[in-house]
Order: sequence, then C-alpha cells, then structure tokens
Amino acid sequence: MINPMQQVVIAVRKRDSEAVITALQDAGVLHLKPITGGPLNTGSLAGQDALARREDERLLARAESTIAELGAYRPAPAPLPAQGEWEHVVEAAAVPVGALAKERQLLQADVDAEAAYGPAVRALSRIVSGLDRSRRVSLVPFLLQPTDNVAELDAALQGSLKDRYLLATEPVGQNRVGVIATLKGERDAARTALGKVRLGELRLPGRFDNMPLSEAASEMERIQKSGADRQAQLNGTREKLAQTHGPALYAVRDALKDRVAIHDVRAVSARGKYSLAMQGYVPADRVPALTAALGKFGDAVSFEFHEADEHHDRTIPVELKNNSYVRPFSLVMGLMSLPKYGTFDPTWVIAVFFPLFFGIIIADIGYGFLFLLFGLWLLGKAKRNEGWDLSFFGAYVPPSTLKDLGFVTNVMAAWSILWGFLTGELFGTLGEHIHLFYVDPAIVNSLWGWTGIVAEAHEGVKHYGLIPTVFPRLETDYFSNVALVFALLFGIVQVLWGWGIRIQQGVKHKDPVHVWEGLALFGGVGALILMAFATKAGKDFGQFSNFANPLILVMYVGFALFLIGWIRVIKHYPLLPIELLSQGGAVVSYARIFAVGLVSAILAKLCTDVGWSLYQNIGFLGIIIGVLLGVALHFFVLALTLIGHVIQPLRLHMVEFLNPTGFNAETSPAYNPLRRLSPNAGQVK
Repeated sequence: MINPMQQVVIAVRKRDSEAVITALQDAGVLHLKPITGGPLNTGSLAGQDALARREDERLLARAESTIAELGAYRPAPAPLPAQGEWEHVVEAAAVPVGALAKERQLLQADVDAEAAYGPAVRALSRIVSGLDRSRRVSLVPFLLQPTDNVAELDAALQGSLKDRYLLATEPVGQNRVGVIATLKGERDAARTALGKVRLGELRLPGRFDNMPLSEAASEMERIQKSGADRQAQLNGTREKLAQTHGPALYAVRDALKDRVAIHDVRAVSARGKYSLAMQGYVPADRVPALTAALGKFGDAVSFEFHEADEHHDRTIPVELKNNSYVRPFSLVMGLMSLPKYGTFDPTWVIAVFFPLFFGIIIADIGYGFLFLLFGLWLLGKAKRNEGWDLSFFGAYVPPSTLKDLGFVTNVMAAWSILWGFLTGELFGTLGEHIHLFYVDPAIVNSLWGWTGIVAEAHEGVKHYGLIPTVFPRLETDYFSNVALVFALLFGIVQVLWGWGIRIQQGVKHKDPVHVWEGLALFGGVGALILMAFATKAGKDFGQFSNFANPLILVMYVGFALFLIGWIRVIKHYPLLPIELLSQGGAVVSYARIFAVGLVSAILAKLCTDVGWSLYQNIGFLGIIIGVLLGVALHFFVLALTLIGHVIQPLRLHMVEFLNPTGFNAETSPAYNPLRRLSPNAGQVK
C-alpha cells in the first residue's frame, strides 16, 4: 500500500534555523518541498550564507575526490574531529593521496604504452641498431597491416627520394613494423611517400614520443620487468593511506554533507530578515517523531499539519508500505516507476501473480530445486552480511538487496516445484522415465472431461508410476486447448481487474472522463470475452440470436455499456473502438504463459530424452555419457531461456495489467526524507 502522508508547514526564527534543521536531520522523517514565490526570499542563498555554502561545498568536493582516489570501502565509524580541524584532516589526506594518484596514473600510462607498443618498439630498435642517435639521419617508423604492400611504399619512396633512403621491416605478431632512414632534410618527403600509400608514421604516446627508439625500447623493457611490482607497491601505499586517513576522512565527509544539506534546506525555504519557513511531507505514522523533534524548541518553532491534497498536488512523495511477504517484491517494482500518490500500489499483485506465472512457465521440480538452491545461496550471503561483486557487469549487490532477491527467488522456486508436481515434470520427462510420474487417461478424463477433451492411452505404451500427472501439458494432442484457456483466464481476470481499478480511481478522484472510459472498456472487453465463449471462438455465430443463452444477454449489455461510455468520452478518446480491439489482444497476450511454458517443457523433454536414449542404446557407458550430455543440455537450455521466463510475467504485469489502471501514465517522487549522515553531530564545535 501507499503510506498516507501529512503536509506540514514549519516556521522558525532565523537564528534558531540551524539547530531546528539539525533536529529535523536527526528525526529523519521530513520530505522537504521547495517554497517558490511569495513575499519572502526563496532560491539561491546570498551574502554570508552563500559564502559559507561555497566553502563547505569546496571542502566536501575535496574530501570526496580524495576518498574516490583512495578507492576504499567505508571503514568502521570514527570519532568526528572538531569543526575547526576539518580542513586540516582533509588536506592531510588529500596532499599525499593526490601525489600518489598522479604517480599511479603516470605508471599506468607507461604500462598501457608498453603493452600496446612494446613489441613494436623493441623490433624497431633492433632494425635501426643505434642509427636513431645519428645527427644527420632521420628515422620514420611505421606499422604495416597484413594487407599492406611494401613494394608500393618502396615505389613511392623511389619517386620522392630516388636512392637516398633505406627501408627495412620486421614481423611483429600478425603485423609488421618498418622504418625509413633518410637525411634530416628529407624527412617530410618520406612522410609524404607514406601518405601516398595510405600509411602513417608511428608516433609513440606520452613521454616516449621524443625519445630515440633504442632509449624508448630500453625504458619499455624496464617497465615490462618492474611495472607490475611498482604498481603493487603503489597499491600497498594507497591501502596504508586509506587505513590511516580513511576513518576520519569519512567522518568529516559525512559531517560536511550534513552541513551542505542545511544550506540546501535554507535554499528551498522562504527566508525573511528574522524568520525562515519550510514545508514538506511526513508519513502519517511518523508524525509523532516529527512532533517530538520540534517540540523541544517550544515557542521558538511553529508548525502545522494538513491532509495532503492527493487530487491536485503532484509533488506528494510516495513510500510503499507492505507486509513482510510483499515488501521484498519492491525489488521487482524497482524496474518500474512509482505509482502516483493516492492511486493503486500494484506491489502485492506482483507479489502474488509474478512468481505464480513464473512457476506455471517453468513447472519443473528439478529446475525449481535449482532455483531454490540459488535463493538459499543468496540468503546465506545476506545473512553473513556479504555483498555480491558483479564486477564484470560493473555492479555490486549489497546484502540487503541479496536478502530480498533470495526471498523472491525462493518463492518463484516454490511455485515451480508445486507446478512441477502438477505437470509431472522432473528435468523434463526424467520423472516419467524412472516411473515417478505417469499419465493415466482415466484420471485425466475424470478431472478435465467436462472441458470436452478425451484422453486416450498411446498405443503400445503403458504408463505407470507413483504419482499421477493432473495437468499433462506435454500431452499436446488433447490437452493443449485446456492449458491455453487456463492461461487466458489469468488475462481475463487481470485485464478486467485493471479497468475496474480505472473506474474506482476515477470515482475516487471525481474524474468522470476516466470513469466512463473505464466503464466503456470494462464492458467492451467483457463482451468480447463472452462472445468468444458463447460462439466457441467464432465457430458458431448463430449464437448471436440465441437470447436463451445468458452469456449472449450479458454480452449485449457489455457492448451497450461500451457504446454509452464511448459517447460520453468521444471528445477525449475518439479512437476508443481501436483501443477495445487492443485490449482484446491484451487478454490473448496471456497465452504467453502457455506458449513459453510449453516450449520450456518440450526443450527440457528433448534434453532428457537424448540422454535417456543413450542409456537405452549403449548401456552402462550410455548412462555416463547420457548424464553428462543431459546435464550440459539442460544447463544450456535453462541459461538460454531463463531471461524470457522472467521477462514474460513481468511484461504481462507492466503492460497488459497496469496500462488500464493508468499506472504508467503518472508517477510521484519517491519519499526521500532529510536525514543525518554523520553519527557524531554532538562533537561538532
């Protein structure tokens, strides 16, 4: 659910403003809203306040850049030095860290240059054999690709220099390096000849550019031998600096952020000569915390609460507040925008249906247990307060996120295992091969015969085992239509539910356009669904005149409701009939649950059947080969299709379900209260 908010206005004497803002930081519940216009000053600070802000921001930037250069994770909390010592603490760290960073940068540039140019430079040094130190001879090195023709270059040089040059090349890897030796005064002519055959002079980077080739080769040789050791020494020095300066530096950095936040609060407040006014929002369940924080100032602070105007105020922040089961699914909601304040929070719907849809698609006990093991692994890391370093993706997942991700994964795994028992699938048909599951046509007919299907035993095949399969989706010759309609039922429920929410929100916000739009499409989509059932998917259009059929009567009522609603909103939505067809397609989109799940089951069946056939045809050796091949195929198929199995349920919720509710049309800012970063505020002097 969306946590209800209260709007609050706070007025304080200017001389007490810093103490009051500090108390608000300690309370950590007030989401500020900028005040604009009016008789008091708003916006950028001026005078002494502006100077103080610039100084704090300068020192904060210096501290943050030093922390970034240290590259250290946050250390354990340290006592905060007195405010007068903050600049000394920052500079004491920044000066050696800056010098070290420059040295590391130069060394890294040398290492990169050696890696890129080292072999070529050493080859060139061998070619010139000390000629690079001659005062009369000039050298022009170049690089040849495998497709370049040395003869063309030689001809171009002959045309420009006649016989007043020497040309030599040497292979380096797949390419070749070469050098032209000519008189000092004819260097430009040699370069021109290179240009004529679309070649360029090889220029070395940085400090190597002006070195003789033999000296550059010698220097790069030294870097190759000692560069890694020197980098390790510098990294060790950086770690020592981080241990020495890191704790105090972080403490000062956090305190500076708190001070800059005080300046930010003043900037978004209304300011007079002697007073300051703030406004913002606080969750209704945290009003007592704000009252307690301000109450200790007595008459020096005045504040007043109002109900947040959800109908007209678009700046009310949103905080989602759900129970312990639903809350971890906010991780999935993070892929979407927040709902608009005063509307519908779909987190609990996603918490119920997203893992259910995933479980129906996977529907395999073996795969489900693999997901369960992965979820337990994530929870184990979170319990040990370990993050997950995904450096190859440039990401780091903190323990709190791992805890939610592990919970969500385990719920998805539980549904996969449950549906695996219903479909009789264990790594595809392995459960059937070992006679753990079996398909009994008599049981299937007793359960699903009312749908019109007739399950028959395959000729010459005897099915037996411990557990009968009650949802045999792999029996495509007779069960596909049942599985398809079962998937479409979710679409019927969710699409109609979405338009029902649209109606409810329209009534709540007194918006007749959205009310009639919702009524029109609720009735129209419902009528299309009833028409499909009554005519047996278009096979019996004679049912249109069968008024004894209650489905037909309700269908006509639905179409009438659509026409009335369309007439009421035709000025705003003239193309509503096209939208109706689109919404009919939205219901059909839920066939993805059936289609993607069936493909997953068929692929898993093929993986297992390949391995099993090897066992049947080869014997004991076939068991070993079959297991290895089956495991490899299952892993490959699961890795190849897993993203789709997750994306499809997400898409059904984000598009087919949430579009009718209006969720994707509007959003609100996230609740971001003013909070203190520094835990040692009391030490500031």
